Amino acid sequence: MITKRIIPCLDVRNGRVVKGVNFEGIQDVASPVELAHFYNDSGADELVFYDITASYENRGLFTDALTQVAKEIFIPLTVGGGINTLDDFDRVLKCGADKVSVNSGAIKDPSLIEKAAKKYGDQCVVLSMDIKRVDGKFRIFSKGGRVDTGIDALEWAKNGENSGAGELVVNSIDTDGVKQGFDLEMLQAISELVTIPVIASGGAGKKEDFLELFRAGCADAGLAASIFHFKELSIADLKKYLNDNDIEMRI
Repeated sequence: MITKRIIPCLDVRNGRVVKGVNFEGIQDVASPVELAHFYNDSGADELVFYDITASYENRGLFTDALTQVAKEIFIPLTVGGGINTLDDFDRVLKCGADKVSVNSGAIKDPSLIEKAAKKYGDQCVVLSMDIKRVDGKFRIFSKGGRVDTGIDALEWAKNGENSGAGELVVNSIDTDGVKQGFDLEMLQAISELVTIPVIASGGAGKKEDFLELFRAGCADAGLAASIFHFKELSIADLKKYLNDNDIEMRI
């Protein structure tokens, strides 16, 4: 059995880690370097670093904080925000990223996934999808969840896999920061369509939410931010709880 992964997420704006609810109401949390160091020592399986306003502000990802974070950790690092070209992939990989997450950039240029996968390998390309229900359908949103693209999320997930993405990060805008559990309906719909790993994001509020997620069999990893940032739940305690409930973890 493949072990499940627990992944903290650093949403970075102006060089600081921030957190909101439903992608709004952003508040300051901490220094990304400080938090990255903490998670590296706390048993996180991987770390995700998002420059959350890069796409909206039409600029490249801030590399200073990223370079510092990469120096602090020895676990895989996925980086996203403002990734629009192969040069952007190259830039963040040279800063120390192991995987590159593309979202709005792939919406603007769907061939970016295929080009990046051919150049850097499927394992390096992560398709991140911000999804919200619109009239009962799962729709892709861009620009940090601000713009409804009209794209069907299920079709987009399948296209991403076919183009060479090695993983999908499924961000539910409906459950983001609400702490009432992961969006299992959405995750189930996507995981049934694809064979690549699915990382669930949005909604984790307690350890039971992760158990429910993994027992449902619709995700290979659980990604969360605020419950870890604000020390509401430690990764070590979470992994022990999951292991005790027959979910195989790397302890």
